[in-house]
Amino acid sequence: MTINRLEKLTASLQSSGLSAVALNPGPTLTYLTGVEFHLMERPVVLLVAPDKDPVLVLPELELPKVGLFPYKIQAFAYGENPSEWGNVFRQATQALGLDGKRIGVEPRQMRLLEFGHVKMGAPEADYPDASDVLASLRLKKDQAEIDAMRQAVKIAQDALTATIPLIKIGMTEKELSAELVLQLLKHGSDPEFPFPPIVSAGPNSANPHASPSERKIQAGDLLVVDWGARYNGYISDLTRTFAVGEVDDECKKIHQIVQAANAAGRAAAKPGAPCANVDQAARDVIEAAGYGKYFTHRTGHGIGMEAHEDPYMRGDNLQTLEVGMAFTVEPGIYLTNRNGVRIEDNLVITENGAESLSDLPREIRAVG
Repeated sequence: MTINRLEKLTASLQSSGLSAVALNPGPTLTYLTGVEFHLMERPVVLLVAPDKDPVLVLPELELPKVGLFPYKIQAFAYGENPSEWGNVFRQATQALGLDGKRIGVEPRQMRLLEFGHVKMGAPEADYPDASDVLASLRLKKDQAEIDAMRQAVKIAQDALTATIPLIKIGMTEKELSAELVLQLLKHGSDPEFPFPPIVSAGPNSANPHASPSERKIQAGDLLVVDWGARYNGYISDLTRTFAVGEVDDECKKIHQIVQAANAAGRAAAKPGAPCANVDQAARDVIEAAGYGKYFTHRTGHGIGMEAHEDPYMRGDNLQTLEVGMAFTVEPGIYLTNRNGVRIEDNLVITENGAESLSDLPREIRAVG
């Protein structure tokens, strides 16, 4: 499978005018190799060029991982003395004849540390943004990837289901987040979560990207839980909103509106439809109810090995949905200093429409 992915990349490089790509540890490197490296103080770089064996620069202590690669590579290892690293990177880039060529990089992933060493090895090269070329590799998921995401969703849903009975008025957001983290691990999540869980109640729930705080959960709060699991390197990203005890009528109302918007967004997802349609379908529901200005973000984003990747469900994105694309639908309403609601599901485009990998009840539920 990874051999086919490498072949697909080299074909894309030839058609894009790039001589090579330079990848440091992250989802794309793992996707292409099946091997995981950590970002650390010692640089690791994979250089891929058409019609040549890929080149890997790595510290000597990581050399055993070379045997895990599914295809032949040229390994250039360095020791602990940083003054010697530059020479090893020069040898690596020279092995592919890259100086003066176009070496694509991922700006969101490539650190200055690795980039500096690659540039030292090929000082006359150009380093264009290769994000589109690399994102296209991972855009449509195969069945094994979908199965992994399905399991990541199950783990996340089971973990939250086990956590819900533990929610008590007076516990802090941090305490609830800690309980959820424990349940995610107990139910089989990889230790590296896609993101730290968001647990936000009352006024904090009106901040879409709130961090759990020492605020105590109180009766009358809306409680937003945005969480996910990782399984075999693939993620889930879900959100449900709960009522802590009895909430006021407007809280119930905005929850119903967001629930309807979520359903509309999911219904609009189908092969051949532009991503913008999903965003517009969800947004129309919220705007028609008079809360349009309180929906302050796009309706969704792609998921896979990363919590945020292509495709993006936003109003200006005319990219066409295709079978195998996986993404979130997560409309929300946020009333500053009061309460907020978000309901998020994970979808994958099928031949006939879209399948929701998540099925945890979306209706408002009282806790505490």
